[in-house]
Amino acid sequence: MTDNKQFRARANMVYVTIVLFAFAIAVKLFTIQIAEGEKWLAKAGTVSTTYRTVQPDRGHIYSEDGRLLATSVPEYEVRMDMMASGLTNELFRDNIDSLSERLAVLFGDRSATEYKRDLTDARHRKERYHLIKRRADHTQVQQLRRFPLFRLGRYKGGLLTEKRTVRVHPFGRLASRSVGYVLRDSTTLGLEGGYDQWLRGVTGRRLERRLTGGVWMPVDNGDGVDPVPGSDIHTTIDINLQDVADAALERQLIKHGAQYGTVVVMEVGTGYIKAISNLTRRNDSTYVEDLNYAVAHATEPGSTFKLASLMVGFEDGTIKPTDTVDTRNGQVRYYNRIMRDSHEGGYGRITVQRAFEVSSNTGISVAVHKAYQQDPKRFVEGLKRMGLHQATGVRIPGEATPTMRSPGEKGWSGVSLPWMSIGYETALTPLQVLSFYNAVANNGRMMRPQFVDHVSRNGKVVERMPPQVINPRICSESTLAIVHRMLRGVVDTGTAVNLRAAHFAIAGKTGTAQVAKNGSYKEHGLSYQASFVGYFPADAPKYSCIVVVNGPTMSGYYGNVVAGPIFKEIADKIYSNRIELQQQTHLAVVDGPRTPVSLSGHSADLRTALEGLGVAISVEGESEWVTTEAGDSTVVLKPRGIPADAMDRVPNVLGMGLRDALYILENRGLRVKVQGNGMVKRQSLQPGSKAFQGSTITIELT
Repeated sequence: MTDNKQFRARANMVYVTIVLFAFAIAVKLFTIQIAEGEKWLAKAGTVSTTYRTVQPDRGHIYSEDGRLLATSVPEYEVRMDMMASGLTNELFRDNIDSLSERLAVLFGDRSATEYKRDLTDARHRKERYHLIKRRADHTQVQQLRRFPLFRLGRYKGGLLTEKRTVRVHPFGRLASRSVGYVLRDSTTLGLEGGYDQWLRGVTGRRLERRLTGGVWMPVDNGDGVDPVPGSDIHTTIDINLQDVADAALERQLIKHGAQYGTVVVMEVGTGYIKAISNLTRRNDSTYVEDLNYAVAHATEPGSTFKLASLMVGFEDGTIKPTDTVDTRNGQVRYYNRIMRDSHEGGYGRITVQRAFEVSSNTGISVAVHKAYQQDPKRFVEGLKRMGLHQATGVRIPGEATPTMRSPGEKGWSGVSLPWMSIGYETALTPLQVLSFYNAVANNGRMMRPQFVDHVSRNGKVVERMPPQVINPRICSESTLAIVHRMLRGVVDTGTAVNLRAAHFAIAGKTGTAQVAKNGSYKEHGLSYQASFVGYFPADAPKYSCIVVVNGPTMSGYYGNVVAGPIFKEIADKIYSNRIELQQQTHLAVVDGPRTPVSLSGHSADLRTALEGLGVAISVEGESEWVTTEAGDSTVVLKPRGIPADAMDRVPNVLGMGLRDALYILENRGLRVKVQGNGMVKRQSLQPGSKAFQGSTITIELT
């Protein structure tokens, strides 16, 4: 009996507990649904739906002539709402076969059977945001909208497309590293970073719903804010010249088995960059643009720095170009180090000017050491007055700051002065060296390197980027006159005689620097850096250029052999395509009557006209089309290579009149757009490039 009472008491206790627990649940449900209903409904809405940021399309980046260097291309993620309100089982079953077949043909990544199985399984799982294709282009999406089921629209057919943009470079690697990139974390490089405030646009927002698995699906409620696309920037890069510079650099890098190289072409008067190429060798021995050495990589410049060293002495009056120096059999000791000339045995006693022209290390260092050994700080201050210790401020993120020690600072020693005088114990980027030489060419005015001419929006200019002066005068006119002669002498009779051009003069300086491999001389040994920097035409400079090649391993390593040919090829191409640079546009001054300057054109027509004027003619070879050159007493007719059998190539019509240019171009099947009048100054399609029937070519006359 006692046991029954105990059992009954325990049962009652369990029963009461269950009742109380059920009552507590009922109270809680009442509280959540009635008393706190609005609160939890609002919170649920914010968890499942929210306004999310929508990125705008970035602005375009154009070349000088309006061709796209970087643009945003739409890319779509294609999904399907398997539980769309109008998508019935019968509708799905009747169209799944034909839809699968069309998808298989369009994308070609899976068979129709695989597509059908995938879509059917997703239907069974009741997926609201099923992925069909991750990267579809605009054309494919347009076709998708005409497919079975999808043509019925989003709510009946279930088609969902989410647009995003990707950045592409239509010209491939040409200037790609300088044009820049936008990384996945929104980090920007190159011009993309320097001009991001114009390119990025204004973000928008839209309502999206969070689905299972953390996927967000757009909800079209009409309350979103559309993003505002970015503005466009128009660079100063000449894409035709860029192609020439890139190809010339690659050929020399391959020929010499070099590690990397860079080339930059600048317009003297403005500082505008016309071409820039940075190529690095990969493990498979091909070259790619992945690092901007011209802007971000500071190294010991070597002999190209000798110009600055002598200019300090010329300005201070401590060195004269006519001073004689003893090159001491090509070796001179400074404390515990021996400096050597590349020329075995040295050059004997020569003038400072000649020491510069033949790039004598001993000659230059002896002159500078003699002038400043008692006051080396004065030498460094002279370099700083010319701005060589400061970055150029080019609007590309990551420009390296020059390294230039002064007496009393860490690292300065008794050998610092002579070694600095020939380009060691200091570091500059190729762009900083070029800016200095460009200032010499520009009558002492140093310009800030610039890549962008203006910013536009919807075809209208919204901001211009005029040339900027860094230093209005780096030295006196007398010093400029001296160094102009010296730089001309380097090419005429010095280390760069192989760069002499037949039709125009080049001024510049070679450089061959020893550099440590991987930052260590002792562990990894020596490598070499070959360079050439200068300007042309020497008498009236229009363009400056620097070429730097690092780590050549074959066929020589000197600047005139490795870097010089790249400079000359670029200079020749610019000269041939810039009619204003050509000597034939100038009248020769003679005692008798001047010969007329005539346009290039048809040989027979020119002969008839010149003979009718009583002008003497000199013919160099027979050709239907000729280039004219005004001599002292005759007009020279030189053959112009426009072969009739090369109908698939763009002919060179520079320097011709409109009638002849139209005749030649239209016979090639090209559509011609004409700007201006007079003589053809520029053509938009590079001579010798592939000519496609019906392509448009713009010729600019002046």
